[in-house]
Amino acid sequence: MSEIRSKISKLGYVNKIRDNLLNIKRKKLLPLYKDLKSANCVICGGSGRSLYSLNAAMSQIAMSQIGWRNKVVLTPDDPGFPGKNMYDAAAELERRYKKILLLINSGSGISDDPLAMAQDLAKYIEDKKTSKFSMGLITSNVKSSLAQIVREHGHVVGLKGRGRSKPSFEYSEVGIMGDMFELGSLLLLCMMTEAIFRNLQVDGVFQLCEEELTKLGPIIDSNVESENYTRLVDILERRTNVFLGGKGTANEIVKMTGVRLFHIKGFLGDNVYIARGVNTPHPRAGDLEILVSFSGETKPVINWCDVFKKLNGIVLAITGTNKSTLAEKSDFQITLEEEVKPGQPRRFYMRATYVLSPLPVKLAERLSERGLMLPEYIMNWYHSVTQ
Repeated sequence: MSEIRSKISKLGYVNKIRDNLLNIKRKKLLPLYKDLKSANCVICGGSGRSLYSLNAAMSQIAMSQIGWRNKVVLTPDDPGFPGKNMYDAAAELERRYKKILLLINSGSGISDDPLAMAQDLAKYIEDKKTSKFSMGLITSNVKSSLAQIVREHGHVVGLKGRGRSKPSFEYSEVGIMGDMFELGSLLLLCMMTEAIFRNLQVDGVFQLCEEELTKLGPIIDSNVESENYTRLVDILERRTNVFLGGKGTANEIVKMTGVRLFHIKGFLGDNVYIARGVNTPHPRAGDLEILVSFSGETKPVINWCDVFKKLNGIVLAITGTNKSTLAEKSDFQITLEEEVKPGQPRRFYMRATYVLSPLPVKLAERLSERGLMLPEYIMNWYHSVTQ
């Protein structure tokens, strides 16, 4: 891996993410930025954590009450998506909206779901000779079949991930598997939505990225080095199941964290669940629940906390204020304060993702200290059979 230009964090992979983001070519990002800005309907495509990153960023557009000119955000899994696949839905989308962007986030560029979406839409465009659709792709593999299809009908942005680095036990330096791309694309997409909200030019996206990363490094380090974070790793090291919960954007964030934690906890014989999932069991005494809520007043999330506490579970709350109901009821809390008016994009959710990202890293390193080396091919195996 190349030498980083400067350090913003004690975690090597965070520094590398900064370089990867700021090395994106502006002329490559500009056309996609314009398409996102002008589209009045955005269809999200991807797989696993890449999709959760995209959904989290685009949800800020969907929830905003001002500044987006009625921009609609959809995914094929939404109940209101007008078709069983992209080809079937395209005719109705074309009838409803003037400009539709299929926006895909895929580090590898080879995942089946986004490739099928791009193929279906390309066939519709070619069959109907329509000009209402465009495609956009953020990827580390600009030569993939997916990238070739998107390039014919839109724009591809290359964002480096981990690259060709060999498997390593130094997870603090390289992250775990796709961390660099998935976290990097999350921040890029969030700053793109904020730049559009502020009506900035494309250079403003990079300015926001650099500004945020300067703040983000100390936020990550101060939490990772805290006593509470160490105690969380202590809990994760034990035979505990982990439950994660949040509503709206927070749900996308906890799913990103849940995927990585399962790769390690599954190896130990434990499980990781998303709150109110189809297979979520009752917790046992001593299990850990991680809840994310900006306000700390979201009633379903507070109810999850109450139930968990009654069963002698341990709760970590990540909120935007330390005086919220959720924060006060929890055993541990991480506060990521942010002043933002209702209806404006928030950085809270992206920051929560970055603060949670070292948890599986630190757990893997703790296990290594105990003599249990966790090879990355084990995590790759779990990844291959669960995603």
